[in-house]
Order: sequence, then structure tokens, then C-alpha cells
Amino acid sequence: MTDGHHFNNILLGGRGGTNPGQFKVHSGGLAWKRQGGGKTIEIDKADVTSVTWMKVPRAYQLGVRIKDGLFYRFIGFREQDVSSLTNFIQKNMGVTPDEKQLSVSGHNWGGIDIDGNMLTFMVGSKQAFEVSLPDVAQTQMQGKTDVLLEFHVDDTTGANEKDSLMDLSFHVPTSNTQFVGDENRPPAHILWETILKFADVGSSEEPVVTFDGIAILTPRGRYSVELHQSFLRLQGQANDFKIQYSSIVRLFLLPKSNNPHTYVVITLDPPIRKGQTLYPHIVIQFETEVVVERDLALSKELMAEKYKDRLEESYKGLIHEVFTKVLRGLSGAKVTRPGSFRSCQDGYAVKSSLKAEDGLLYPLEKGFFFLPKPPTLILHEEIEYVEFERHGAGGASMSSHYFDLLVKLKNDQEHLFRNIQRNEYHNLFNFIKYVPFYWLRHLSCCTANLCVIYLVERT
Repeated sequence: MTDGHHFNNILLGGRGGTNPGQFKVHSGGLAWKRQGGGKTIEIDKADVTSVTWMKVPRAYQLGVRIKDGLFYRFIGFREQDVSSLTNFIQKNMGVTPDEKQLSVSGHNWGGIDIDGNMLTFMVGSKQAFEVSLPDVAQTQMQGKTDVLLEFHVDDTTGANEKDSLMDLSFHVPTSNTQFVGDENRPPAHILWETILKFADVGSSEEPVVTFDGIAILTPRGRYSVELHQSFLRLQGQANDFKIQYSSIVRLFLLPKSNNPHTYVVITLDPPIRKGQTLYPHIVIQFETEVVVERDLALSKELMAEKYKDRLEESYKGLIHEVFTKVLRGLSGAKVTRPGSFRSCQDGYAVKSSLKAEDGLLYPLEKGFFFLPKPPTLILHEEIEYVEFERHGAGGASMSSHYFDLLVKLKNDQEHLFRNIQRNEYHNLFNFIKYVPFYWLRHLSCCTANLCVIYLVERT
């Protein structure tokens, strides 16, 4: 394949579990896209600092480190993939992948290697395990020889995994020669100070900003929403969720037509979990006209060093705008707003029903979003065709005032949006047919009662 290599069923490793997706390496870099939509990772070849191969149980793991210290693990390659990918990466990226070996001896005595924000426990020359130091919420000395690490409690990690790493303890004897200290600062203290430089310690103490009494429709309740440096916390009477910003895929800011409320939706991958129910979308409802003023609890030095051009020291404005701007600045997530579509009432959505629930269907530039319940996001790239079903054409029945919109996905799943007012037909039809998305449209089977538009990927 001259343009690159594609691999299916490649897992992205991390504390959020292992998610399968498609991995692509091309002349410009690397990309991974979750199967079924959701999280996407794109790495430019100029940002790659090192690449490693490791034999893991039943597969090979490709490790990629980038300039800002982040480390990605892609798992599921076959033995025959190693040589072809190694040659392609060497030729197109100028990086020679190194081979690392995994320790399977079970020994718990070894050395520690800290490279960027990754801590690796080595048994001899082999790797036993590694942890990401930004996942560390607290670290402390226990006596003179032990260092305890406590990890962030992230409610999204439970979506795919039954178990999650909570704490880890290292014993560093006073005779250790890797972390040389003295009587006042033994080797364990030197290791603790080294970890402190990279750990996310302190951000869990005080929030950067808090919004109290916020109405959240999914998961339903009133919450105090705390925005910290690396995570957000939803604290309600019955539930308490903690979500790492790395789990946020996108933010949506969607006003409700002829209504004093505005939706802000936080899309997650992996989702948060409550009992057996998964919530991939947090749907927040703000009162549109409420004006707030907030000062951020961040030092000027931190603002200049970490959040330059992303955050301001204080904000004043409509509450949904202030909330979205601060969350975007802290998390780095992109914000999607309504596009060019307008309804007959000059709104951004049309009223419809999904299953037994009434709600609003937002036609967006890259997909459809039905809110508030069940929150359903459909990306254009997932759609095979959309079908307009007009009821009672030429008749005088009540059904002649409405039509349905069927969205058929490439995985054969269907979403039927029912009881859309007939006067919205031309607005939706023209938006889907003529707006220049990243997709070409092929019109088929257009009759008095049925119209089907196929979405064909641009080649």
C-alpha cells in the first residue's frame, strides 16, 4: 500500500480500558479511530519523538511518544506486521523503532525509569509495568523508605473495565544507588520529589471555578459542577462523578428554539457509568438569559505558562457561554455550535420523537443530534442513507401534517425520528441535499410519499 497501512481491531491502551479501532500509518503521521465512532487520535510525524515495539500476550504493542510527553499504546499487531511497519516508519518518519521486552518473571524487585511523564518499573533490562504520572492525584512519603502513589478516581474507567488501578507503593531502601540522597533526604525522598514534578498533584484540592445548582438532564439531577485543572466533578445529592478531561471528545452548545434554555452537551469516550447504565453524553440545561461573573483560581504564572491564549483571568457573560469557554480552555476540547440549518420558526432544530420520547433534532454540519432523551449523536460518516417518509400525501387525515425521517447507518442500525411537522420538510431536505459537507449526495427513489438520499464518501 503506497499511501500507508491500515489495521483493524487495534486496541488503544490506557486507564479507560482498551477500545478497538482502526489504526493507520501514512506518510504524514499516525491515526487511530475508535470502532463505531467516538474518540479519534491523530499524530503528526513531526511530533513523534520515539517508537517502540513490545511482544505482549497474543499480540504486539506499538508504543508512540510525542513531543509534549504523551505516550500512546496501540495493541493487536501480528508478528508479520512488525517488519513492514518498522520499515515504513523508518522511511517516512525518520524514526527507528526500538524493541522492548516484557518481564514475565513475576519479580517485584527492580529499578525505576522516568522518561517524560511515564514511570516504568524495570526488572533487569525488561519492563514489568508502566504508569502515567499525570494520572497520579496524590503522592506521599510513608516513613523514610516508602513512596505511595494514589491515582485519580475517574468514573469513565468503569465503562469498559471491572477493575481500575487505585494506588501503588514503592519501597526504596536507604542503600539505593539510583536515587542518591543523604541523611535528611533519603533515596525514597528523591524519588518522591521526582514524581512530584510530573504528577497531577494539587489540582484535586481546589477547583478552578464552580457552578452551583446546575440542572443536568442526563444523568438527571441538580449538581454542583467543579472544573479543576485536569478533571471536572459533578457533585449531586445522590451521585458524585469525576471525569478526566482526556475522556471528553467534544462539547456541543445548542440553544433551544423559542425556549429560555440552552443545552451544553459533553460527549465522552469512554462514558461514565451509573450501575449498569452508561452515559456517553452529559446533557446540561442552562437558563439562557442568566448572566454570571467568575474569577479563575489560577496563578498568573500558571496562566502564562500553561493556558496562554486559552483562558482569561475572569469572565462575565451568559452562563452557558462562560461555562463552555472555561471548560474548553481547561480541557482543550472543540466546541460545536449550530450550523446553517434554520427551522420554519428560525430555530436551530425541529421537534420530533425518538422511540417514545419527544425532543429536538439538531441538523449539524457533520451530523444529527437528538436531545434531550435519549441523547443520540449520529455522525454523517456513519450514515448509509436518510429516508423521508411523508404520510397521507393528498389526504386530509391528521397524519398529513407530519412526516418521519429514517436514518440508516452503515452497521444496519436504524433511527426513526417521527412526527416532524410537514412545514419543516423542505428545510431538512434542502439542508441534507445541498449543504456542502465532506460527503457527496446521491438522490434516489423520490416519490410522493418517499424520498431517499444516499451519503457516499468522497474519494
